[in-house]
Formats: sequence, C-alpha cells, structure tokens
Amino acid sequence: MVRKSEVLSKRHQLILKFLAEFQEKNGYSPSIREIGKSIGVRSTSLVDYYLKQLEEMDYISREQHISRSIRLLKPLTPSKSAAERIAEGVRRAGNAVDDLLKIPVMGRIVASEPIPMPSSDVGYFDSESSIDIARSLLPAKEKAEDLFALEVQGDSMIDAMVNDGDVIIMKRTQQAENGEMVAVWLDDKDQTTLKYFYKEASGIRLQPANPNMDPIYVENPGSLRIMGKVVMVIRQMKGLAI
Repeated sequence: MVRKSEVLSKRHQLILKFLAEFQEKNGYSPSIREIGKSIGVRSTSLVDYYLKQLEEMDYISREQHISRSIRLLKPLTPSKSAAERIAEGVRRAGNAVDDLLKIPVMGRIVASEPIPMPSSDVGYFDSESSIDIARSLLPAKEKAEDLFALEVQGDSMIDAMVNDGDVIIMKRTQQAENGEMVAVWLDDKDQTTLKYFYKEASGIRLQPANPNMDPIYVENPGSLRIMGKVVMVIRQMKGLAI
C-alpha cells in the first residue's frame, strides 16, 4: 500500500505540470513512460508510485488497467513562501484601508413626530465626527463628497429596519421619488423628520414605517425641504455597528 503523502513534493509538482500541459496540447493523457521521461525517472513502477500518491491527495483519478486514463481533478497551485504570504497580507490590508470612506456625521434626525432640532444637539457632533464605510458596501454610482451620516432618534421607521440609535448614510439631494426614505426639513415649523416620501395631488405625504403612527400631510410643498435620501442603514446593537 502506498504511504499517504501530506504535501506535494517537487516530483509531484512536475508530474502535475506535465499532465496539464500534455493534455492541453494533445487532448488526452500521457503514458507512464512519457511521464517518467518528463521527470527524469526510468522506472515505471516509481512513476506509478507517485501517481498513486497523487490519487490519494485527490489531484488525479485513473481507470485501472486502462492506458492514458489519467484525469486532473484540481489544478496545481504553486506554494507561496512566507515572505510572499506576508507581502500579500500587507497588500490586502492596504487595499482594505484604501476602500474605506470617511463619512461626516452631521447630527441627528428624528424618526418619530417631527420636533425642533435644538442647536445643542447639532453641536454634539463636532467637525471630527465621522464614520468609516467600505466603499464596496455603497452603490457604485455614489460619490463620497455627496454623502453624510445622521444618527436616528425615534421608532417611526422600525418596519423599514431603522431603529432608534441606528446611523443612516444619506445622499445630498433636493429631489425624491415616491417611496424613497428621505430626511426633510419643515420650514414653517422649523422641524425635521425621517419618513417615506410620497407626492400626491393634495400635497406631500410623509409616511412612517410604523403601524402605530399616522402619516404627516404637508399641503404646501414649498414649506418642505428635502435634505437627502437614505442609501444605507448601519444597525446598532450593544453599542456596536453591525
């Protein structure tokens, strides 16, 4: 019985490389003698020994007593040195850092009945307040300079998976389509709120995602300013974003 090999030796690698190149060129597998010649081994029994080890490691399969029946099951991947693995890890870490966007946190947005935004609340978030977001998590079309973050206060959007304490990533815009979640400022009341936006014949409907709350109707669209629309929600659990 062939002793099971744990790692590919140099001859194992040479055999696999020869098998792949030969089959790609000819469309069928080489003979045992052709394999032996390629690796400088005259003994067919020794070549067969290596082939049986490759079978045990699931690199190849063979039909017994059938010539040229070797099939490659997985490609040969060259082993990397420790230095190469470290360098690759550094490159990946660098790419991960490059992928991060620093989004400024501009303040809080109320997801309940609209209430005035006190100046002290805005001051709670200084110029250094920000949140790092992986660029890959955001829609490709969004530009970093168009984005800002708000902390949610209230539970009017809980059925939209937006809870009190969550952070929402907003895109600056003054326009919205029906059904989009927007942050709005009500000029006549000096109030702000987070709701679904619907433009209707009688005015604007700001729809909560909470069956226990009623929509807000704005008869004069001119008194409503859209501050931005939601592009991403960052859930908060036990003080950690997930």
